[in-house]
Amino acid sequence: MMVSLTVTDLGLAAALLLANAILMSQFSLGDYRSLIWSAARMIVQLLMVGTALRFVFSYNLTWLTLLVFTVMLTAASFETGARLPARLAAGLQLVINGTSITISTSVISAFALVTVFGFDGWLDARHAIPIAGIILGTAMNSASIALNTFFNGIALERNAIEAQLALGRTRWEALAPLVRRSIRSGLLPVTNQMVGAGIITMPGIMSGQILAGQDPYEAGKYQIFLMLLLASCGALSTFASVLLTVLGTTDDRHRLRTDRLS
Repeated sequence: MMVSLTVTDLGLAAALLLANAILMSQFSLGDYRSLIWSAARMIVQLLMVGTALRFVFSYNLTWLTLLVFTVMLTAASFETGARLPARLAAGLQLVINGTSITISTSVISAFALVTVFGFDGWLDARHAIPIAGIILGTAMNSASIALNTFFNGIALERNAIEAQLALGRTRWEALAPLVRRSIRSGLLPVTNQMVGAGIITMPGIMSGQILAGQDPYEAGKYQIFLMLLLASCGALSTFASVLLTVLGTTDDRHRLRTDRLS
């Protein structure tokens, strides 16, 4: 049975983070400000989302569930490229992020919901929104890490790439090593998560079900199902985002278009 957390419990957890931030400041680590800001933003966001979902769950309307899903996808599309060292200009990167994340998240979420809850209950808000949120988080992280590797590679290897293009190689041939490296980096977090699941870490869904009184063996099966879906979503999101970005950073004449970057 889940125990309700009090304001005091949350305050003590926040105090732990604040203590770490103070320690970081003593060692002149500038990142402590971003740590505090991220924590404050997370607290506000989760409290607002929790309040909003109470309303959504109480009405359980299909259009309202789809509206929430659309807002989540839009926010994830912005966040995927928010901290990249470079990105495609004129909204093109946003379109690429939105396309890759929307396709991967929608396909995998629909598969998960229909498989577990059937066609009658797959758009139930209490089921659809949390599962889509978990899958969307993996799609966003995988795409963001892969694109970060790709744009860093463009900056570091620009001359070598342009030399290969000048020698007659196609954009796919010249960028193939960078594409492979970017995709591997995007898949690394979910791969590590699968390798360590159960032995090194206790995954979130499994832990939550056990705390709620679910049989550990049954909770493990649900976690296996979810991890396989997350790996599939991460792979699909990574492939789509990197390949579409290759098209965005080159043209039909197989030239590297760094002028499109901002």
